Amino acid sequence: MRVIRLSLWIDPSFDQLLKAQPGVDLDVLDIEEPETANWPKLANADIYHISAAKDEVPATWLVTAELIQRCPRLLCVSTSGAGYDTVDVQACTDAGILVVNQAGGNANSVAEHAIGLMIAVSRRFGESAHMLKQGLSCTREDLMGHELNGKTLGLVGLGHIGTRTAQLGKAFGMRVLAYDPYLDPATFQERGAQGVTLNELLRASDIVSLHCPRTQETRNMFNAGAYGKMKRGAIFVSTARGGIHNEKDLYDALASGQLGGAGLDVWDVEPPPADHPLLGLPNVVPTYHTAGVSHEGRRNVATIAARQILAICAGEPAPRIINPQVLPRFTERYNKAKAA
Repeated sequence: MRVIRLSLWIDPSFDQLLKAQPGVDLDVLDIEEPETANWPKLANADIYHISAAKDEVPATWLVTAELIQRCPRLLCVSTSGAGYDTVDVQACTDAGILVVNQAGGNANSVAEHAIGLMIAVSRRFGESAHMLKQGLSCTREDLMGHELNGKTLGLVGLGHIGTRTAQLGKAFGMRVLAYDPYLDPATFQERGAQGVTLNELLRASDIVSLHCPRTQETRNMFNAGAYGKMKRGAIFVSTARGGIHNEKDLYDALASGQLGGAGLDVWDVEPPPADHPLLGLPNVVPTYHTAGVSHEGRRNVATIAARQILAICAGEPAPRIINPQVLPRFTERYNKAKAA
């Protein structure tokens, strides 16, 4: 089985595991090389491992219907994280291509980052750092913030990351609510949150934190209407994906005082331009889409990805499938490829 990945940074464990397995050939597509040199490599690939970050991948190498047409051998697309913004899942399904991700691999890293943003905004770290670095005079009371203890945390999405964030939120003494239309009441309880509707969550939460994928359903979910339903002075946090929250509407909600602050790790364009309006607000704590980018998180994701690819190569079930409806056709194509 031929596996190809892009020449973007990946923890060495990925290459080590794949190269140690007989019958699996790993190649690297150098995105700095001419396209004419790379297409033959990709056209012969059985499995394509691609970054989950859309702005890291040159448009040519995104998994689109056009790319699929040029890669007739392709059986599986694997992303480097929980997200799959770089993959046209429907086009893959139509072509009989399995799509897998690494959901849960960096859950602890992202959850810790989300809690860190909540603390940073609530305790006004950014404003305090600015005052000190600029040599500005103020009293400590001028920078007085709030504890997380006793606050209500609303989680939009209660998957691997949302569940871990719920655990950490409770450790800080927070009441945890969650909205996830795909879970039943028993699952909410098992995962440590009280299930509510989205409107109930917005009205009751002191902090709203996003942990859902970007899909047609969630795109622009958080807009002026949603921000207007939140408690006045509430905090908004996203470590999910850019595009789920409307950046212009968020700026307006923050500038008007409707919201008290925001912690943002994800953006419509990454990185955002230096003159982005949200970066100019003192009550916004921005980060560089690094929530899942810890040494531990990256190694865990790379290891999970490699092991899942090895399972697929061996004809074993993949544990993190995005498009399970494709399995009958994928299995047929896989068996033909192995028999060839």
